[in-house]
Amino acid sequence: MDERNLTMLMDFYELTMANGYLLKGLGKQITYFDVFFRSIPDGGGFAITAGLEQVIAYIKGLHFTKEDITYLRGKNLFCEAFLSFLEDFHFIGDIYAIPEGTPVFPGEPILTVRAPAIEAQMLETYILLSLNHQSLIATKANRIVRAAQGRAVLEFGSRRAQGADGAVLGARAAYIGGCAGTACTLTDALYGVPAGGTMAHAWVQMFDSEYEAFRAYCEIYPRNATLLVDTYNTLKSGVPNAIRVFKEVLVPQGITDFGIRLDSGDISYLSKRARAMLDEAGLENCKIVASNALDEHLIQDLLAQGAKIDVFGVGERLITAASTPVFGGVYKLAAVENEQGEIIPKIKVSENTAKITNPHYKKLYRYYDRESGKALADELCIWDETVDGSLPHTIFDPNAVWKTKTLTDFQVRALQVPVFQAGKCVYDPPALEEVRSYCAGQVETLWDEVKRFENPHAYYVDLSQRLWKEKNRLLEQAGT
Repeated sequence: MDERNLTMLMDFYELTMANGYLLKGLGKQITYFDVFFRSIPDGGGFAITAGLEQVIAYIKGLHFTKEDITYLRGKNLFCEAFLSFLEDFHFIGDIYAIPEGTPVFPGEPILTVRAPAIEAQMLETYILLSLNHQSLIATKANRIVRAAQGRAVLEFGSRRAQGADGAVLGARAAYIGGCAGTACTLTDALYGVPAGGTMAHAWVQMFDSEYEAFRAYCEIYPRNATLLVDTYNTLKSGVPNAIRVFKEVLVPQGITDFGIRLDSGDISYLSKRARAMLDEAGLENCKIVASNALDEHLIQDLLAQGAKIDVFGVGERLITAASTPVFGGVYKLAAVENEQGEIIPKIKVSENTAKITNPHYKKLYRYYDRESGKALADELCIWDETVDGSLPHTIFDPNAVWKTKTLTDFQVRALQVPVFQAGKCVYDPPALEEVRSYCAGQVETLWDEVKRFENPHAYYVDLSQRLWKEKNRLLEQAGT
């Protein structure tokens, strides 16, 4: 996004561990780390992964400056061998990731790092920062877009975002999730997310009358006119003045694309009254835009009440994901590789069973019904397991070992793709418009029961029998 060197944007313990790995001869040990999350925001049925493009840019630019090393030396914690190592530091490992815009579920490796321990450890903070933030906003945006039932949703949240990056990259993520555009000009300039907007209440207040304010705007911007009608009295002056100006200035020019915006009051009641007034004036084409602290639940309620709204502008509750403002992605060691190339699985054990990790270097497969195209289940397998789509395949539920399902007419695909190999980027991030379209298509592969807001169906994410046995072996071993 700018010229900052973000290499040092990491938790300090990444550096203390990396220094310790070097001193203990573990610095070159090949490790496997998984990024995954444990629960879906807002109690939803799925999340949307986003932020990979920024991770790629970060890794490409990794380097420690002389100033960075001077700073670290001044902490009096790090050995000179480690500081010398940092002078020529660059990433030489492998990364596999699920493409942006893909629906994902708890426990699934969104991204896997295979790299020497020092490198893998120092990537943790930024990878989590980028994936957690943008996946959170993309997920929230998708919920809001689905609530709008085909009506356009615009992201209006820059002024409420947590900082510049939160505004710019949040708007990018919202576009992936399905928003039609943004109010953030910089996101358009950098990423091509369509930016737009017309006026605030200040414009109306600057003129001697509301009518003059509306007329001036339509004369200056005849093809970009959405008039804010609630500065004074929405139904007594705002809508009537908008109708008058539209008919005096725009209709004679043959312009039919214009609208009004409601930003306060009883939006449902006002929209229905405004729609009736516009239609009576022969302006059936005039769109009604609604804004003001909206989210998916308020939008659902408005539409259930018969509100006449064509476009929703959603700000603070989208850009901050206010109802669940944290996407709990974590970065956990899953395996190490010895000098003979043998992959040795590792597991984290906890009394909180939700925090027990899935060990090993893994592949993630998604199964689709061949006839309907709907996603049936995901399966985590050990890295060298393969699935033959031409043969029946049994899905195994590790939470109920008696419960299996045999698939016979299915398609299967591995969800992760190679991103870096031996330090070289081998993945060309698709254009943002393509990511947005891909996201919409992938969400359509989910059953409606998974997509509902209240008590969604728990999508099946199963372990292969081989991985399940390996996990149980490690759990038994940990208890001895």
